[in-house]
Amino acid sequence: MCFSAEASFAGSIIISAIGVAVVTKVHKPSQLLFACIPLFFGLQQFTEGVLWLTIPNPEHLGIQKFATYLFLVMADVLWPTLIPLSVLMMEENARKRKIIRMLLFTGLAVSAYYAYCLLFLNVTPRIMGYHIKYFTDFPTLISYPAFILYLVATIPPLFVSSIQRTQLLGLLMFFSCVITAIFFTQFLTSVWCFFAALISAVIFWILRDSKRKFKFDRLNLLKLL
Repeated sequence: MCFSAEASFAGSIIISAIGVAVVTKVHKPSQLLFACIPLFFGLQQFTEGVLWLTIPNPEHLGIQKFATYLFLVMADVLWPTLIPLSVLMMEENARKRKIIRMLLFTGLAVSAYYAYCLLFLNVTPRIMGYHIKYFTDFPTLISYPAFILYLVATIPPLFVSSIQRTQLLGLLMFFSCVITAIFFTQFLTSVWCFFAALISAVIFWILRDSKRKFKFDRLNLLKLL
C-alpha cells in the first residue's frame, strides 16, 4: 500500500473481512474463485505491509525477498489469469464465453512472461517518500506492450460478462488505472493494487444481487410447479 505499514495492515484486515463476507454470498460453485478476489487482495496488502517493516532493516532480508516476490507474483502473475478465469467460470452465455476465453489466453501469456521475469531477473523494492517502488531488470522494450496486454486480460472480461454490476467493477478498475498512471507513474504497481483492493469490495454487491436473483428465480419456478 502507498502510505505506511500501519495503513497496509489495516487495509489488509478490512479487505479480508470484506472477502469473508463476500464468500458468504456464494450460492454456486462457479462463483467461488471470483468471491475469493478480495481475500487475495487482503493477503497482497499484508505482504506490502511486511515490506514497509523489512526494507529499512537489512537483517530481515530473507523475509523482505519472500514478501517482495509474493506481492509481485500476485500483482503480475496471478491477476492476469485469475480475473478472466473467474469471470469465465460464472459466464453462461456461449458467445461471451468464447470472448472471455480468448482474453484468458492473453492473460495466461502475460502471466507466463512475468513469471519468467520474476524467476530470472532482479527485483529490488525501495521506499520512496510514502510509496514503495519496485526496481526491476525487466526488458524495457517489452514493458509497455506487456502492460497493455495485462490491461486487456484483466479489464475487458468484466465488461463482456453478463453478470450484473461487473461492468461497474471494470469501470472503476479502468479509471483507477488511469488515475494511477497519471499521478503515480513511478509507483504504478503498488498504488494501483491498493486502489484495486478497495474496489474489489464491489464484488460483495455483485454476488449479493446474483444471490437475490437466484432465490427469486427459484421461487418463481416453484410457483410454476
